[in-house]
Amino acid sequence: MTSSADIRLRALEPEDLELIYRIENDPAFWHFGASTVPYSRYALRQYITSAQNDIFADGQVRLVIEKGGVAVGLADLTNFDALHLRAEIGLAILPEFQGQHIGEAAVKALCQYASELHLHQLYAIIAVTNKPATRLFERLAFVPSTVLKDWLRSDDGFADVCVWQHVL
Repeated sequence: MTSSADIRLRALEPEDLELIYRIENDPAFWHFGASTVPYSRYALRQYITSAQNDIFADGQVRLVIEKGGVAVGLADLTNFDALHLRAEIGLAILPEFQGQHIGEAAVKALCQYASELHLHQLYAIIAVTNKPATRLFERLAFVPSTVLKDWLRSDDGFADVCVWQHVL
C-alpha cells in the first residue's frame, strides 16, 4: 500500500489474526489506549472479515506494519472525522521490534497515506510519561497542543496525556 524506507503498510489479511491477537491481548499495550479486555480469536476474525478497510466506510483503518516482509506491528487511523478531515494515529509495535525506528517510518507512511486521502490533519494522544512516543512525534513535526488531565487510567491512578497535532 504505502511505504517509507524499508517499512511498508498494508491492508489486513486473514493471516494477520495471530499478530492482532497478540497485540490486542497484551496488557502492556492496554494503558496506551482504550481497551482493557482481551479479545477472542473469533471476535478478531470477525473484525478482519467485516472491515472494509476504507476509512470513509468504517470510520477507521487498521494497517499492518511490515519490515522486510515480516509483520511487526499495527498502524491505525481512528476517530476519523469526515467533516473536519482529521484522524487519530494509533501505533503498536511488537516488543522485539521496538527501538528500531519502525514507528517513525510507519508514522511517515501514515502521513503520506492520509495526504493521499486528502485529510487535513492527524493527531495523536500520548501519555506525558511515554517519552519514546513524545520524542517520535516531536521529530516528525507534530506540535503539542494541549494536556488533558487524568485522561488515562493507570496502575498509579490516572495519567495526563498530550494531544500532538500535525497539519498535512
